[in-house]
Amino acid sequence: MSSQIIPVEPFDYVVFGGTGDLAEHKLLPALYHRQMEGQFTEPTRIIGASRASLSHDEYRRFASDALKEHLKSGEFNEAEVEKFTSRLYYVSVDAKSEQGWDDLKKLLEEGKDRTRAFYLAVGPAIFSDISEKIRDHKLITRNTRIVVEKPIGRDLASATELNDTIGKVFREEQIFRIDHYLGKETVQNLMALRFANALYEPLWNSAHIDHVQITVSEAVGLENRAGYYDKAGALRDMVQNHILQLLCFVAMEAPTSMDAEAVRDEKLKVLRALKPITASNVEQVTVRGQYRAGASSGGPVKGYLEELEGGVSNTETFVAIKAEISNWRWAGVPFYLRTGKRMAGRMSEIVITFKQIPHSIFDQSAGRISANQLMIRLQPNEGVKQSLMIKDPGPGGMRLRNVPLDMSFAEAFAVRNADAYERLLLDVIRNNQTLFVRRDEVEAAWQWIDPILKAWEATGQQVQGYTAGTWGPSQSIALIERDGRTWNDAI
Repeated sequence: MSSQIIPVEPFDYVVFGGTGDLAEHKLLPALYHRQMEGQFTEPTRIIGASRASLSHDEYRRFASDALKEHLKSGEFNEAEVEKFTSRLYYVSVDAKSEQGWDDLKKLLEEGKDRTRAFYLAVGPAIFSDISEKIRDHKLITRNTRIVVEKPIGRDLASATELNDTIGKVFREEQIFRIDHYLGKETVQNLMALRFANALYEPLWNSAHIDHVQITVSEAVGLENRAGYYDKAGALRDMVQNHILQLLCFVAMEAPTSMDAEAVRDEKLKVLRALKPITASNVEQVTVRGQYRAGASSGGPVKGYLEELEGGVSNTETFVAIKAEISNWRWAGVPFYLRTGKRMAGRMSEIVITFKQIPHSIFDQSAGRISANQLMIRLQPNEGVKQSLMIKDPGPGGMRLRNVPLDMSFAEAFAVRNADAYERLLLDVIRNNQTLFVRRDEVEAAWQWIDPILKAWEATGQQVQGYTAGTWGPSQSIALIERDGRTWNDAI
C-alpha cells in the first residue's frame, strides 16, 4: 500500500531564523523530503533570512551540511541534495532595522504571483518587528501566509498582545500557529479511528470510558534552553499547547466536516469546558516536579539545578494534572495529564481505559479480567494498540489472557513515516488550517492555565524532586493511585 503524493503549486518559503536550530534540524530536512517525494513544482524557492552575513552559496553549503548531519542513513542523495540546494537563497536581514529588507523585496518580486509563506523560526520577542517590516515593505500579496511557532505568550495577557500585534498586519486566515504534535500521523489517525469507524464512537463517553491518560515524556534535560526554560517550566512549555491540543482531539464532538473551522470550533468547546483549577483544589489535582541527578540514556546526568550551574529555582520540569471536562459526554471521567524532562524514556501516548465489565461469568481460576485499553502512540514507533481479553489457547479449562491487537504504522504501511513538519509546512502552502491553532484556542488554553499558575503562587506549592531516569515524583503516582488507577509506563 502506498500513499498518494499530490504536488503543490510553486511557492516561496521565507524562513526567518534560517540559520537557527529549528531550520537546521527540522525545516530544511522536512522540505528536502517533500522534494524527494515529488511534491514540489517549479519554480519553488526556499529563502533563508537572518542577521548572519552569508552569500547564497554559503547558505547552500550550510543546508547541505545540515542535511548530511540530520538525515537518517540512506536518505542523503547527492543528486537530490544538489537539486534541493539549487532552490535555496539567502538574505541578511535585521528585524529591528532596515538592513536587508530591500534585498528581500527585490528577490521576492521575481515570484510575486506565487504563494508566499513567511516562517518565523525566531523568538516571539521579534514577531512584531518582523510582521511590521513585512507590511511596511509591502511584501504581503493575496496569497501570503505567516507561520508562528510557540510559545504564543507566557500568559493570557501576553498571548492576547502577541495575537493583536500579528493580527494588525495579517488577517486571521493568513496566520498559521504551528504545533508540530498536530502534524503527527497518529493524531490524525485518532480522528479516523473515531469518525471513520462505527466501532468506537458509540462507546466514546462517560458510560463506557473509565479514564484517559496523556503522557508526553522526554529523556533529555535542558540542552541549550536554560534561559527560556527556567522562565517557562513544563506547564507553559508543554501542557498549554501540545497536551491540551491532544486532549481536544480525544474529547471533541464530531465536527460537521473536516473543514478547518468546523474542527477548531469543536476543539474550542472542549477548552472552554475544562473544569477550573484554583487555589482551593490545586494541591489535590496537580503535582510539580524537578529532576535531580541520576542516570539517563546509559550514563549519569546532572540535576536541573546543576545544569543551571548552581542556580536556585522553583521551576517545574515535570507536571501531572487531574483534569475534568464539564459536559455531558465526559462528566465524571478524569483526564490524567503528565509531562516531564529527564524521565525514564521518550514517549508520547494517549491511553483510553474502558470500564470493567459489570459482571464476570468466569471463576477465579480463569484469572484476572483487565479493563480494555486503546493505546495511541505518537512516539516512538507511532501506532495504535487495542487490548482485549481472550482465552489462552490449549486444553485444560478456561484461562484468560490480556493481549494486544497491535498496528505499527511502519510495519502496516510500506511507506516512510513522514516527520510532522513535512505535513504542516505543505499544509501552509495548501492553505489548510485544520491542523493549526486558531487565536481563540490559544487564548482559551491560557484561560485555563493562568489560574493554575496563580494558584501555585498563592499556595506556595513547591516542586517535588525526582531522580533523573524515573517516571517523576512519587506524588504523581499518588495522584492517580488514590483514585484506584495507575499510570501506563510501558515504553
